[in-house]
Amino acid sequence: MKWTLENLSDQSGKTAVVTGANAGIGFETAQALAAKGARVILACRSRERGEAALAKIRKEHPQAQVELQLLDLTRLASVREAAEQLKQSLTQLDFLVNNAGVMMPPASKTEEGFELQIGVNFLGHFLLTGLLLELLEQTPGSRVITLSSIAHRRGKIDFANFKGEKPYLSFREYAQSKLACLLFTLELQRRLKATGSQVLSLASHPGWTKTELTRHSGLTDQLSRLLAMPTLQGALPTLYAATEALPGGSYIGPDGLIEAWGFPALAKISAHAQDEAVARALWEKAQTLTGLSYLN
Repeated sequence: MKWTLENLSDQSGKTAVVTGANAGIGFETAQALAAKGARVILACRSRERGEAALAKIRKEHPQAQVELQLLDLTRLASVREAAEQLKQSLTQLDFLVNNAGVMMPPASKTEEGFELQIGVNFLGHFLLTGLLLELLEQTPGSRVITLSSIAHRRGKIDFANFKGEKPYLSFREYAQSKLACLLFTLELQRRLKATGSQVLSLASHPGWTKTELTRHSGLTDQLSRLLAMPTLQGALPTLYAATEALPGGSYIGPDGLIEAWGFPALAKISAHAQDEAVARALWEKAQTLTGLSYLN
């Protein structure tokens, strides 16, 4: 049987934070959880776009419990401020969905000077997760779901190129960032388990989905319309990872050809992503770069 939105169970009493929830997969994830009764915080960079997303969800689901939290992953100070506000306003956190991301933009950097993709896709979420870990720990059955990509298979972690020290190659940097997300997911699970924590760390990827994320990829709109999955279907792996009975460290993606299309199923994890030595080194590097140490 194929898992679809109809299989999503009631989420009443649950609380979710979804980064990048104003558009694309993040929006569909947030809307689906809210429609099933969860309290959902849309963590967005733009107040205007975030409020538009809130209005859209409320129009479709008048009883939805949705709120806006400003979060700019290009600034670590904003991540810290957002996390502090969330800790003040929430008493539980069942799902932290590290969804926000950038894909193959023109060469650019975060406020701290990190290459934009490694900074937003990985480092910002590494910091956010650590800052919200106490809230996750006090919530039975909580999970962290981090978005990766098929592209992680072509990634390689280059510790000497986190600040764009080398000539910029957009896909190389994107693949590195998504490999970092999967290495982080698996290392986070190992460290949580070692402490006896009941928090689970999982990852998902959307396959080839129609979203704004691909606007810099060089793919034509016509090609995307013909071949890419609807955005909601691309969100199904994330919803599945968040709500179904799965072991920590699970990686969920579409079940079709090369995992580009289809319905949620266990996805292939590359050998690079399973390299525990690299994962430990990446964790230590991220602690240094973000200024936050946790689960050591």
